Amino acid sequence: MYFEKKSEFPKDFLWDAASAAYQVEGAYLEDGKGLSIWDEFVRIPGKTFKGTVGDKAVDHYHRYKEDIALMAECGLKTYRFSIAWARIFPNGKGELNEKGINFYNQLIDECLKYKIEPMVTIYHWDLPLALEKEYGGWESEQIIDDYLNYATTLFQHFGKKVIYWITFNEQNVFARLGWTLGQHPPGKINDQKMFYQVNHHINIAHAKTVLAYRKMNLGGKIGVSFAYSPSYSLDCKPENGLAKADYDDLYLYWYFDIAGYGRYPKAAYNFLEAQGYAPTITKEEEELLKAAAPVDFLGINYYKTKVAQSNPIDGVGMDLNANNSGIKGSGKVVGIPGAYKNPSNPFLPTTSWDWAIDPKGLRLGCRNLTSRYDLPIVISENGLGAIDQLENGQIHDAYRIEYIQSHLIELKNAIQEGCDIIAYCVWSFTDLLSWLNGYQKRYGLVYVDRDEKEDSGSLDRIKKDSFYWYKKIIETNGKDLEE
Repeated sequence: MYFEKKSEFPKDFLWDAASAAYQVEGAYLEDGKGLSIWDEFVRIPGKTFKGTVGDKAVDHYHRYKEDIALMAECGLKTYRFSIAWARIFPNGKGELNEKGINFYNQLIDECLKYKIEPMVTIYHWDLPLALEKEYGGWESEQIIDDYLNYATTLFQHFGKKVIYWITFNEQNVFARLGWTLGQHPPGKINDQKMFYQVNHHINIAHAKTVLAYRKMNLGGKIGVSFAYSPSYSLDCKPENGLAKADYDDLYLYWYFDIAGYGRYPKAAYNFLEAQGYAPTITKEEEELLKAAAPVDFLGINYYKTKVAQSNPIDGVGMDLNANNSGIKGSGKVVGIPGAYKNPSNPFLPTTSWDWAIDPKGLRLGCRNLTSRYDLPIVISENGLGAIDQLENGQIHDAYRIEYIQSHLIELKNAIQEGCDIIAYCVWSFTDLLSWLNGYQKRYGLVYVDRDEKEDSGSLDRIKKDSFYWYKKIIETNGKDLEE
């Protein structure tokens, strides 16, 4: 759409950066913390790039004051971080770890000291290992009450200080990679029936938590965050248009419709039921999901778009060998037989990990979600993973600046077109452990001196060019974006 006069970002716009506990904290067995499923999984040979573990990560646990002071220098209005469940309940339930509570109280207070609004993700993939060993973690309905107990404990201790809460980060990633591709814990391959049942358990845990939070009348807002890759039809062939609808329902709206409407998309449910994969849902659960919807805001982690093409019943499925190496072009076409496949987009450049770079896709995605749900949107993650080079003590990451700048320009266009965007979280503030990809895939505005070897580097923080650029953007509330 063309507008003669460009609008600006709202005056109260939340300029943000994000992280996750396992990826930054380290201190994996300090001060009473229990083990998480990731502490075990990364020790399985071949699961991570060069066998990287997160025992130390970037040592945010001991350096949080330094990191938050840097956030304040950059001008952040908000810091989105997750809480490690096993740091609060070492066994997932039972005895509370007061030292864990104290750490997050100090972290939150340090944010507030600099007038940085804490945005807390309750669960960012690091399930306490004890619950996995006891009853299979997310595979069991028992997890729902244990998660609810954990979440309400956080509300009780931090609810008067924290306004923004996110129940789950990217269940559409950790469940898919955990139960269909074997790339995340528990490492199961092609267990489609359990994959959809796990998702359902997560949805029920989310719904119960939303209702519990609202009942506590703490005055904040609660939402959920999904990985979001909007789609284009390969072309105007009707079968590819239908493949796009299949992709949208199965890969996107299967998750977003729970948050927005409290139900699953009908076509997707019927397809999965015919395949024998649809989750078992009780009438009571249907009512619960509807009661919790809609959430106060939708979080979207946006990195790429997808292309949808028709895929026959004997067509391509999921690929167990994702590009975790950073060697461009090593990824493969994947899909769901009988529904869709996702070929590459010849009109878009890609990262070294074969992710399409599509700033306009962010605008498209916000428009789609606004039309479908009409809810406030938090861009809970957006950023560029790259292999940064330290040269004479500096990192000149013009490519990252260009990436973030182009996405923010399109985000501002989406706001002008009616999307209620309340926050933008660049991923990430410091470099961090990129799960399967080690430390070579750097996202941060701040460089951290370390590599895949656990005792490597000084862990010194070095501000990249993107740090200074983002600082200027925040100072002008985005007015200098197109300079």
